[in-house]
Amino acid sequence: MLEIRDETPADYAAIGEVVGRAFGDEPIPELVDRLRRDEVVVASLVAVEDGQVVGHIMFTETPIETGGEEIAGAILSPLAVTPERQGAGIGSALVRQGIEVCRERGRAALLVLGHPTYYPRFGFSPELAHRVRSKYSDKGKAYMAMELTPGALANGGTARVPATFDLFE
Repeated sequence: MLEIRDETPADYAAIGEVVGRAFGDEPIPELVDRLRRDEVVVASLVAVEDGQVVGHIMFTETPIETGGEEIAGAILSPLAVTPERQGAGIGSALVRQGIEVCRERGRAALLVLGHPTYYPRFGFSPELAHRVRSKYSDKGKAYMAMELTPGALANGGTARVPATFDLFE
């Protein structure tokens, strides 16, 4: 049975292994650790199956300046599932639960830079992302946004993606 819950410090090593295996040679485990240290994490969830961490998702604070005010946004990155469990719905379960946790934690909008055929099923939209300028605005349909509060992005805006991401590009 799959359990999705907030990460704990006891999960950090297993998360590093899952993320490392999912992303290969990319330095994504270091990104996850650095985002924790920088204290910008909104939600960091693990998927646990038979006592083993098999997936992980992280959302980090990404304020969006819109219409003279700032709304609470977050960026989804990374999402990882251990290779042998990919395609089993674990990633989808993590995304769905992560969206709900972000809503509960007061986020008004979410951003993601990801596969343009995967994330729209959860409500992410490249068209909506055209309203939100960020360092990822030039990534075409891979850059997507989602409103958790209806109308949150109606006036467009500018997202301040954590500088930590600059260190890993």
